[in-house]
Amino acid sequence: MLASLLAAFASGETFQVARRLRRAAIAYFLAGLAGLTALGFLVGAGYVAAARAYGSVEAALGFAAGFFLLAIIILIIHRIVAGMRARSIARKRSGELATIATAAAIAVLPTLLRGKGGLTTLLAPVLAVAAYAIFRENSKKGPDPDEPV
Repeated sequence: MLASLLAAFASGETFQVARRLRRAAIAYFLAGLAGLTALGFLVGAGYVAAARAYGSVEAALGFAAGFFLLAIIILIIHRIVAGMRARSIARKRSGELATIATAAAIAVLPTLLRGKGGLTTLLAPVLAVAAYAIFRENSKKGPDPDEPV
């Protein structure tokens, strides 16, 4: 791998690839700039046509309202997509944490079993969690006796 990388570097192929990438980046930038300019002229032509039909103030207000509505729609879509990504990342993270916790528990298990407490060291946290679950189950508020069924 390293030898082929060094050979490519020595042969000048790397510089040719970098030069092609730079040319492509410049071409895409200029094409994007031309496209944005065309879009600007298209909006301008639409404004001129609307100004002839409805008046310049009315056309300006209409275009302002349209672009404001477009901005609001873009922001709403962004918030929805960001929320979906955050939930996806949280799900993935919880799965990864569960995997890490399981791997850590399996790695520590032999050490805990060999220690002084042995099995009791392992069972104490499990019993504590079970006791807490029982406590929560029994401390839940029951149905309201004054409420008709």
